[in-house]
This record gives sequence, C-alpha cells and structure tokens, in this order.
Amino acid sequence: MQISLESPAQPDVVALIDALDAYQKPLYPPESHHGIDVAALSAPNVLFAVARDGQGRAVGCGAIVVGTEFGELKRMFVRPESRGQGIAAQLLGFLENEAKARGCLTFMLETGPSQPEAIAF
Repeated sequence: MQISLESPAQPDVVALIDALDAYQKPLYPPESHHGIDVAALSAPNVLFAVARDGQGRAVGCGAIVVGTEFGELKRMFVRPESRGQGIAAQLLGFLENEAKARGCLTFMLETGPSQPEAIAF
C-alpha cells in the first residue's frame, strides 16, 4: 500500500468521498453534517492523503485541516472491503507526521455517537 498527499479532485478519490457521504448522511440530521467538499479539501491549509493498494486503486483517504491553534481531522474513510488491514491507522500516522512537519502539534476529531468505529479509533 502507498500513502501520499494527493489532490482530492480525482474521479477515484471523489468516489471515496461520495461513499463516505453515503455512509454518514443517513446517520445524522442535515444540520449535523460537517464534511467538507472537494474544493475545501483542495485549500492550501489542507493536507489530503490517499491510500492506494498494490494495483493503484484508491482504498482510503483522510485530511487534516491545519488551523492556527490545531489541526482537525476530516474525511477519514476506508472502503469496507479494505478494512481490517491497518489502513486507517497508517493514514492517520501519515497525516500526523505531515502536519507535525508543518508545525501543527495538536489534532482533533469531531465525530458522532452513530460512528462507533471512529470513536474506537
């Protein structure tokens, strides 16, 4: 598996973000959705990483929005068929290292009670 900073504006990555939205939207009311779109993920203060399998398929993604006081983890997702392989942990570690290299030392994650995987992670 390869993890690198990439543009979110790629068809296979947009498909990952769409799959994340399809999973999350039924869980919460609209006012509780705080996902950011591809344009926001492309901002200069956003570190957006993609995990690709041995065939180059995008199987996971995540971002850290680097702010003045902390970095907020956003858009973490691993395709269901690729889970259980440590991809999310590797993505998070990669993003943390990239953010630390840019001076961001505190990270936060906002998640809801209907996402036990995110809470456990």
